[in-house]
Formats: sequence, C-alpha cells, structure tokens
Amino acid sequence: MAENTPSGRKRNVSGEGSGVYKRGSGLGTGPVGNSSGDNGRRRSGSGSSSGGSSGGGYNGDDGERGILSSLGSKLGGKGIILIIIAVVVLLIGGGGLLGKVSNLFGGCSGGGSSLISSLLPSNSDTSFVQTLTNTNTSTGWKADENTGKLDQTVASGAREKRTQILGNGQDKVTVMVYLCGTDLESKNGMASSDLAEMAKATLSDKIEVIVLTGGCTGWKTKNISNSTNQIWRVTGGGIQCLESNFGNEAMTKPATLTKFIKWCVGKYPANRNMLIFWDHGGGSISGYGYDQRFTSAGGMTLAGINTALKDAGVTFDMIGFDTCLMATAENALMLSKYADYLVASEETEPGCGWYYTNFLTKLAANTSMPTAELGKTIIDDYTEFCASRYQNVKTTLSLVDLAELEATLPAALNAFANSTTAMIKSDDFSEVSQARGSTREYSSSKIDQVDLVNLADNIGTDEAKALSKVVKSAVKYNRTSSVMTNSYGLSIYFPYSKLSYVDSAVSTYKSIGMSDDYSRCIKQYASMGTAGQVASGGSSSPVSSLLGNLTGSIGGGSSDMISSLLGSFLGGGKSMTPDGKAITIDGLDSSNIDYMSDLDVNAASVFLAKNLLDATKLVWLQYKDTYALGLTDDQWKLVSELDLNVFIDDGEGYIDLGLDNVFEFTDEGYLRGEYDNCWLAINGQVVPYYRMRTDNGITTGRVPILLNGERAEFLLVFDKDGKGKVDGVRYIYTDSETGTVAKDVDMAGGDEDGNLIALKTGDRIDYVCDYYNYDLTYSDSYKFGDQLIYDGKLEVTDVTLPKGTKVLATYRFVDIYGQEYWSEPMK
Repeated sequence: MAENTPSGRKRNVSGEGSGVYKRGSGLGTGPVGNSSGDNGRRRSGSGSSSGGSSGGGYNGDDGERGILSSLGSKLGGKGIILIIIAVVVLLIGGGGLLGKVSNLFGGCSGGGSSLISSLLPSNSDTSFVQTLTNTNTSTGWKADENTGKLDQTVASGAREKRTQILGNGQDKVTVMVYLCGTDLESKNGMASSDLAEMAKATLSDKIEVIVLTGGCTGWKTKNISNSTNQIWRVTGGGIQCLESNFGNEAMTKPATLTKFIKWCVGKYPANRNMLIFWDHGGGSISGYGYDQRFTSAGGMTLAGINTALKDAGVTFDMIGFDTCLMATAENALMLSKYADYLVASEETEPGCGWYYTNFLTKLAANTSMPTAELGKTIIDDYTEFCASRYQNVKTTLSLVDLAELEATLPAALNAFANSTTAMIKSDDFSEVSQARGSTREYSSSKIDQVDLVNLADNIGTDEAKALSKVVKSAVKYNRTSSVMTNSYGLSIYFPYSKLSYVDSAVSTYKSIGMSDDYSRCIKQYASMGTAGQVASGGSSSPVSSLLGNLTGSIGGGSSDMISSLLGSFLGGGKSMTPDGKAITIDGLDSSNIDYMSDLDVNAASVFLAKNLLDATKLVWLQYKDTYALGLTDDQWKLVSELDLNVFIDDGEGYIDLGLDNVFEFTDEGYLRGEYDNCWLAINGQVVPYYRMRTDNGITTGRVPILLNGERAEFLLVFDKDGKGKVDGVRYIYTDSETGTVAKDVDMAGGDEDGNLIALKTGDRIDYVCDYYNYDLTYSDSYKFGDQLIYDGKLEVTDVTLPKGTKVLATYRFVDIYGQEYWSEPMK
C-alpha cells in the first residue's frame, strides 16, 4: 500500500517566516481564493498555466466553488438557489447533515480516544489512491503521442480543399492579421513586437500581409492610433498605413471582422486567403478577443465568428489563432465551413506568441508552399521560439485538416456522446467522472476545456476509441512542450467546475449548428454533478468545520429524501434550515439550470443514495501515537481531490492561507492528521497560496497580489523535489471585462539572468488574503504581510509560521460531483 499512496508536495523548510497579518482596509475585490477572474488570456511570457483545481481569480465568479464562496451576504440574491431541507433534516434525525462533531481544538465524534484501527479494515483499497493521483494531474502520455510527425494523408470521404494551389510559385497570397492589441500591447508591447517580426520578413510581390490594428489604449508603435481602428500593409522593414480611420468600433464585434475581410479581398484579391486572429482567447464558450477600448463589448463568441465569416463570404486556405485556447473541436467544426486548415493552441500561449518572420519569409519565397508544410513551419517556429525564451514553458500548437474533420468528426462525436450519456444514466457516472477528472485540462481558470483524445481514451468505450482515432487522423501536425503530455491537438468543453456555463455552451452549439447529441451528453453529466451537490447539502464551507460543525452530505439518506431535495431545487423553491441557514449551490439559479430539465429525478436519487461521501466521517481518530482519518473503500472511491487548507485565527476572524497538496498516508492507507506548522513564503514573507495542478510531479499554483496597485498573481512552479520558484506574473480580469484569457494569462517569462520580464526594480508588490468573520461570513480581502519592493529577488521556500501563531489546519476533500468538504481541524 505504501508504494502506491500519493506523496503530495515535498517541503523545503528554510527557517521561520514573517508577516502573518492582514493590513489596511478591505480591498473589495471579492474572494481571491475563488478560481475565476481571467478565463484565459494570452501570457506576457512563459509559464506553467493549466487547468485544474483552484485556479486564479478575484471576482468570485458565480460558476466557481471556491474556498468559502458560499458564505454570508456575499452570496445573497441572484446566483443562489435555496433548497428546502428542513423536513429532510427532521427525517434524517440530524445525523450527517449538520451534526456537531467536536469543539474547536479537540475531541472527535464518538470520543477522541477511539482507535481508527477498530473502526476500519487494516488494508484499505488502493482505488482511491488512483483517483487522487489522477484527478487534475497528468502522468505521461496515455496513448502514443502524436507530436512532431507531419501526416499528409487524407481520410476517405473528405471534401476537396476549397483553396486550390496553382503551384510553381504562381499563387497570390493575402494574409489578413486581425491584431486587437488590447492590454497585451498597452502593458507589454506584445502586438508591436509581433508587428516588428512581420516587418523583418523578406516579402515578395506575390504576398500581401494586411493588418487591422485597434482595441488598445496605448500602442507602443509610433503612429498607430489609440482612438480608432486602422489598416496597415507590411512592407520590407516597416509598415505602411492604408486606412488611418477604419472606424471606431469594437474589434470583438462580428461586423468589424466582416468589414476588414471584405476590404482585404476587395483591395488585394488572391487565390490563397489566410486569416490570423491575434488577441486573447477563451475557448469554446467565451470565444475570441478583448477590446481594451470597449471593455463592455465582451468577446466574439463562436457564434459571432460564425456570423462574421458567413457575412464576409470568403473561403480561407488557413485560419490561425495566435491566441489562447482556440484549438477546440467546436471551433474547428464551425470553421470547417469557411477554411481548409486551422492552426491554434489547446493551451494558453506564452506572451511571445507566434514567430512571424520565418514562416512569412518562406511563404513569400514560395507562395505555392503546401498549407500543411506552412502549418508545420508555424508550429515548429512557435514551439522552438518559446522554448528558447522560457524555462518550463507550457506550449501546444496543432494543424487540423478541416476538410477531413468536417467529414469524419460529427458521426464519431455523436456516437461517443450517446454511449457516454448511456453510461451516465446507468450506474457508471463514477467512471465517467473519474475519467473526466484525470483528463488533460487547459487554462488555470477552470473553463472546463479538456483534450478530446485524452478524454475519449480515458472513457475507453468502443465509441470513444473510434472518436480518438478520428481526431488523431484529422490533426495533421501537433507539437507540445515536454510537460504538456496528453495534448493531441483538439480540446472540447466538458463541464466539471463551472456548471453555470452549461446552458451557454448548449446555446452556442445550437447557434453554430452542432448536433444535439453532444449537448445531451454534457447536460446529463452536469445534471448528475449538480444533483450530487444538492444531495450533499449544497455549497460547503471550511469555517463550519473550524467551529466544530461538519456540514456535509446526508450520508445514508433514502432516495425519497434526495428526491425531495432535487424537486425543491428544480422548482426554485426557497426555504431555510431550522437554524436559519440556507443550502446553496454557487452560481446557479432558475435562470441557468435548463440543462437539468431532462434529469430523471427518481433514477438519480436511487444512485445518489448509494454514492454520497459522508462528511461526518472526516474526523481525526487516535492512531498509534498520533491521529489519522480513514474512510471505507467505497467512500474513498468518491474522493477526487485532496488539499491541505490552513487558516490563521488573528483574534478577530480567520485569514485563509490557501490550499497546498501536502499530505501523507500511513502504510494502512489512513490520512495522517499531523500539521507541521509550515507554509509557503517568498523572501521569507508567508504568502497565501492556492495549488492549481500537478503534472508529472510538477506542481503549479498561484499567489494573489497587487502589482503596483493592479490585481495580479504570481505563478509558482514546484519541481519533483518540491523546490519552488516564481515562474511568471499574470494580471487578473473580471468576467465583466471579458470571458477570454490573456496570452496565457499575462504571464511573464524570464530573461537570461532569470529575472521576470514583467517586473521592474522598484515595483510594489502587496500580497492579498481572504478574511472571514467568526460568524461564518466572508468579510473582505486584505493586503497581507509586508509590502515587497522588487529588487530582482523572489525566493520561494517553505517556512515555519512565527511562534505564537494560532493556526487551524484542515483538509479539503472534493468528491466526484464537485462538492467540497472539510475535515475537522487537525490536533
């Protein structure tokens, strides 16, 4: 058993830390422990950003189940469903739902002296270990990797390419670059950098590179307007303005894109048209773009892109996205009506983005260059350019044959969806949930985008295997950095964290003409996930655990009781528990649960009655000379995530120090209940930290900060030995600004000396913490510890907390439905 237990992150303790206090007035940002905010923008440099648990954000997005997100007045009003549970509590007799278990610092339910060995078998099943090890992690390629191999074959049944290459250098090429500069340009000059790369290319009279600029309040390139859109022509060594005023409209507006495309084909007709989107990207749900000048305009959804391209009436040889997260199956299927090839990234992009000089020079030298070879050049240049600039960079970029995909993917995806729906409706929901949880996920912001091949391989049905084969065939070239295993070239939306987005996804699918089969699949999965949370008592809070109340599932409740809960939820009923507290599901109300309309309440209730985690068992029992926590084999199988959650009692309330994957199991499979009084620090200053993901033993997490007064986060990376470093910086955006993601979330890479490019000597850095009152309500977020004036040094270590610090340490469990639970505090 010991060799199979998850080891967690190793500590590297350097000494005693400092600065364990909140300061100043509340910031009014909303909980920084919530994983929302930016949904994935382009990075301002390198970094290790990925999907997974506990992502970044400040605005307390309704779709997230962040730490303490269900508490207090912050959750009043819209975004909450109140569930009628009073009669259920009475029927249950109080056992399991709101039962007292201990006082704040000692004792266990049933007596603190109970031996754990007398309550549980001595040899726990190892299946829970596999669940904990696999969920939100990647341990290598599940199937043979498809990287670095150009496939020029085409599956039978694929349509002819709409763009016919003449050959012998006789082709005329127009490359249209939709360059929405946004804050990527105003803060870091990224758009100007890429313009300079274009200008360095050696062009010819057979190629035109036409650029639309806009969407930015502070261009770094001289003469580019900050107040209007403009059209530029790339010339040898520079750019020439062709339209000084091309309108004052958001570049995320479909009509703006249509207008630009029509202008280009009218002025520069060619037999090979290519379109490159440059900006933030948000994947299948949020789509493309963030216009800094029109922040309320939002992004251009897939439906919006579809409208723009349809109205333009142009077919493209290739469409590329120099953005984050746009290599999605949904995007590819939509684009197959307008283009022959797609080049895009599954993951967020480093700030350097594509390298334009080389591929434009090669294309200009041979305008008859096959598109597959052009795509390979773009991908190779991008991968190698990023690797040369940044350490541990996470990159993906793929070339998809849309003509083939259009013919092969719909039927395979529908068959996969139908078989998976059947699994969910039967007793195999747990298998689907565990498969989904162990699938490669993209973006640290929990946008629920996963690799389609990896998902299919994990589910493993015949239909899933057929789908995997189809996708790998349509992806003609794919490259990833070494840490981005299980990235086969196309992702897909599959709900897991933000169930409030499901209705939006279904609406998008309908708008772009996708089949209903996949919509039914994700609706069924999300319905069971939501039902599991409802049956488990709704959104949970660690504060109840800290105060001696374990709020959790109804344990052994009957299917009739669960059916009553679900009926109240679906009816939008409002009621309170006998002690005046509401049961809530964060982010959901009657306006965004249409996806549950087809749920078979009776069947779901029967399944859930047998498959709920009993939170009253999350207590510490005596084990030899210490304490440990043990669950039955069947209960462990319901656990998908485990993290240490530490709080500081400062005499007025609780400071949340965050989440870290530090834990240890005994040889018998019991979770040890010993806290070593350590936490993470930067330059000796204790910092709030939230783990995001673990890949191949590499852990990434985030530290909320204010960078010169602006909301941001440090991205931390820990190697297999537990040694950490600050790997980048990202700015934080609220959903009211954009649902897309900055090139990979405004990351900063390192220079040759290892310094962060986005940081300058003298920059002011304030760490930020969440603060909770003793009455269980979220108070506000505050500056934490001493302000740091950046001098080029950022050293990440573990430290012991200062002597006299009153610490409460608990473990957060997440079950297969996404429901969160907390153990009682450790002794």
